[in-house]
Amino acid sequence: MNENHIYERIKQTLAEAPRNQYTAELHLQMIKYADELTNITAKEFCEGVGLRQSFGTEFSKMRNLTQRLKAAGLDIDLL
Repeated sequence: MNENHIYERIKQTLAEAPRNQYTAELHLQMIKYADELTNITAKEFCEGVGLRQSFGTEFSKMRNLTQRLKAAGLDIDLL
């Protein structure tokens, strides 16, 4: 799946998320696609999804957290 397709899927999912679940859904999407977005910067992610640059820090955190979650048994395909 290419980056633009991933960005569109994330945008759609966020648009459908309940207002009080937006940030949680954003984190989940970042974890879900972390392996496919390893070669992009946090800035590129924010631009691609249409987020404020301040969410770049969250993207970096979730990408790092993904490796620990997978080591603990998380199956990304179930997200």
